[in-house]
Amino acid sequence: MSVFSQRAYPDDVVEHLEAHGLDPLFARLYAARGIQDHSELNLEAKQLLPPASLKECETAARLLADAIASKRPLVIVADYDCDGATACALGMRGLRMLGASEEQLGYLVPNRFTMGYGLTPEVVDMALELNPRPSLLITVDNGIASHQGIDYAKTHGIDVLVTDHHLPSDQLPNALAIVNPNQPGCGFASKALAGVGVMFYVLIALRALLRERGVFTNATQPKLEQLFSLVALGTVADVAQLDRNNRILVSHGLRKIRQGQAPAGLLALFEVASRDPRTASPFDLGFAIGPRLNAAGRLADMSLGIQLLLCDDKTRAMSLAQELDRINRERRVIESGMQESALASLAHLSMNEQAALCLWHPDWHQGVVGIVASRLKERFNRPTIVFAPADDESGTPLLRGSGRSIQGFHLRDALDLVSKKYPGLILKFGGHAMAAGLTIRQSDFDDFEHHFCEISTSLLDDEILQRRCVHDGSLSPDQFTVEIADRLMQEIWGQGFPQPLFYGEFEVLQQSLMKDKHLRLQLRPLLKNENLAPVLTGVWFNRTQTLPQHAFLAFRLVSDRFREEARIQLIIEAANDSLP
Repeated sequence: MSVFSQRAYPDDVVEHLEAHGLDPLFARLYAARGIQDHSELNLEAKQLLPPASLKECETAARLLADAIASKRPLVIVADYDCDGATACALGMRGLRMLGASEEQLGYLVPNRFTMGYGLTPEVVDMALELNPRPSLLITVDNGIASHQGIDYAKTHGIDVLVTDHHLPSDQLPNALAIVNPNQPGCGFASKALAGVGVMFYVLIALRALLRERGVFTNATQPKLEQLFSLVALGTVADVAQLDRNNRILVSHGLRKIRQGQAPAGLLALFEVASRDPRTASPFDLGFAIGPRLNAAGRLADMSLGIQLLLCDDKTRAMSLAQELDRINRERRVIESGMQESALASLAHLSMNEQAALCLWHPDWHQGVVGIVASRLKERFNRPTIVFAPADDESGTPLLRGSGRSIQGFHLRDALDLVSKKYPGLILKFGGHAMAAGLTIRQSDFDDFEHHFCEISTSLLDDEILQRRCVHDGSLSPDQFTVEIADRLMQEIWGQGFPQPLFYGEFEVLQQSLMKDKHLRLQLRPLLKNENLAPVLTGVWFNRTQTLPQHAFLAFRLVSDRFREEARIQLIIEAANDSLP
C-alpha cells in the first residue's frame, strides 16, 4: 500500500510567481518543483550554460577543428541505446555541417551481445579494419570506463576523444581529452547532461572555434539548432534529470519537432507510433519514440536506428521506422514472457524481508533485462538487477545484468561497495544512481545476490522502501478544462521535474473494462456544491479490479481529440484506501 502525501511548496514563491503573471495552479506546480524565481521559467536557448564551463570541451573542439582541417579520418564509437544512437547521429550530422567530409567521417556501434559496453579492444579491432583507418576515435555516451580499449587504441596509433556522462571510477582513462560533466574538477553546473547533450556542447564549442578561425561568420555558420530534436529525444529517453539546462534543450527540441523541423527518420517514428509530431511531448519521446529506437539495440543492431536518424529520404525513413516498429513488437512479446517468468520465481518471497531483487534465467534475453528490471522495480519498489546469460571468449559462462533503482538508493555506488568489499566478484560495472550494468560469472550469482542484498539492506530503511504517492493536491471545478490539460501536456515534465499528479475524492458512476485489461470509468468529483461537479471520463491502464462507489484517486489530467472535438480525460495512477 502506498503512503499518499501532497508535494510541499513555499507560499512566498507561489506569491512571487503569481505576482509575475502566472496562473495560480501553475505557480503552485512550479514552486513545488524547486522553481525559486520567475526568471527560471525562461527557457530561451541563450540561457544555456556556456560550453567554456564544461571541462575540456574547448580542448575537444580544438582537436576536432584540427582534425577536420587536416582531413584526419574520424570514427564515432556509439552506444547501443537511444542516448548513444542520438548522440552518434548528432555527431555525424553536426561534424558534417562543420566541415567534415563524407569520406573522412564514419561510425561504429559495438555488438552488445559479443562485445559488451563501450570502447573495448574488440571495437578498436573493428576500427582498424576500416578504410580509411581512423586516426581519431570519438566516443559518445561511453568511454569513461574504457581504460583497456583506449590503451589498446593508443598502441595502434589511434587517438581517442571521450564524450560521456556516466560516473567515472577512481582513475580516468588515458584519452587525449575527456568531456564529461561528472569527471573530477568539472565546474559545469548541470551534472545531468545526457550523452547526446555532451556531444551537442562539443559541437557548439567547435562552431565557436571555427568562427574564431574565420571558417564561418555569424551569418554563415551552420545552424546546429536544427539538431535540437535529437538532443531532446536522447535526453528524455535516457531519463536524464530535467534541470533547467536540460529543460531548455528538451523545450527547443520539442519545438523543432512540432514545427516539422526534425530528421525524416524521427518524424517517421512518430508516424509508425501513431503520434502527432505537431503536439509532441516528453511523454511521446519517452514512451513511444524512444522504445522503438531502443528496440534495435536490444534485439538486433543499433546501426539500424542510427541509419534511421541519419536518413533524409522520407520513403527510406518510413521503411526503416516500420522495421523498428516490428522489432519493438517482438521485444514486447519477449519482455512479457520474461516478466511472467520473473514474477513466478518471486512468488515465494516476502517483500517485507527483501531489500533488493536479483534474478537470472538461462532463457532470458540480454537486450531486455533492463526493461524487466524496471518493471519489477516499479511493481515491488525495490532495487532490482536482472541478468541473462553471456559467453566469454575463454568459454567461461557469464551473466550480464542491468539494474534499476529507487529514489534514495544510489545503485552504482552500491555496486562499487560490493566490488571493493569482494574483489573479483564483479568483473565490470558502470552506470549512475538510478541505472547500472554489470557482468559476473554465472557460478558467482548466488554469492553476488547474497552480498548485494546484504549491502542493500544496510543502506535502505523502511522509509525509503515504503512506496509513496506524492501528488499536487486537488483541482477546483473550473480547473477541469481542455485549456489546462493542453497546457499541462505541452510543459516539459520528466525525471526530476515530475508530471503533475492530482488527487481527489470521486463518486464512481460507471466502470467497465476496455480490451479486457483497462478500467474505464465515469467519475464525478465529490464537492461541497455538487451542482458544480462535472462528470468526467477516467482510464486506469492495466487494472481490471473495480473500484468502490467512492474512491480517493491520484490522476493525471490530459486532453484528446475525437472527431475534431476536444475533451479531457483522467489517467488514474493510484487509489487510496485510507482518508487523505
